[in-house]
Amino acid sequence: MDIALFSPSSLFAGDDDDSSADEQTTETSLSYVERRHQFPGMELIIQEFSFHQLNANLLWPGTFAFAEWLVQNPSCIKGRRCIELGSGTGALAIFLRKSFDLDITTSDYDDQEIEENIAHNCSKSNIIFLTDSWGDTFPIADPDWDLVVASDILLYVKQYTNLTKSLSFLLKAYKPSDNKSVLLMESEENPGIWMNLPKPAFLMSWRRRIGKEDESLFFAGCEKAGLEVKHIGSRVYCINLIESKST
Repeated sequence: MDIALFSPSSLFAGDDDDSSADEQTTETSLSYVERRHQFPGMELIIQEFSFHQLNANLLWPGTFAFAEWLVQNPSCIKGRRCIELGSGTGALAIFLRKSFDLDITTSDYDDQEIEENIAHNCSKSNIIFLTDSWGDTFPIADPDWDLVVASDILLYVKQYTNLTKSLSFLLKAYKPSDNKSVLLMESEENPGIWMNLPKPAFLMSWRRRIGKEDESLFFAGCEKAGLEVKHIGSRVYCINLIESKST
């Protein structure tokens, strides 16, 4: 697949595209910096792009909020087989491997620069990387991950339909080898109310940086695709197949 050259703004909903931004983006040479990031219980040194046209150079606040939430709710992730969408730098996957010894595969857009940088960061963590451009045919025909995770991936409104398509495929393709297990957990947003975290499920953190109306387009699209959305913690959402809801 050819590498798409465009500015991040071209992925947003709207008709006013700035062609000069595209030209500036394609002319920007890549450089890298190593930054120290404090995760719960550890410090990670992550190589990042000084600039990247797809924003793969940044660790957004939702990543750290998600890491904190998972440490407080370890039953949601321990023992799962996991794939991360929109990895960016690989930092979250590295944290999950180190903290939970999680069986995790990470993925991102089909872009050689992103792939090479994630491979660099994950080289000592034995983490598999897959190229996956949302909406395209998934590179594995029969995926069997029972948990999908992501942090801060709702920036590009025009990609919501493609993201929902890929997410629906991953959740619907999962075929449990035994009875579908369900974990009970208490909602942070509604203390005293216990909810189910089924297999499979999608756990996502998101700290809003776009309008609430745009953000709601993704959740509405999920529901239209037969997915159920639950707000289960500070900036944390669980999305699963409606038919998997416990009765």
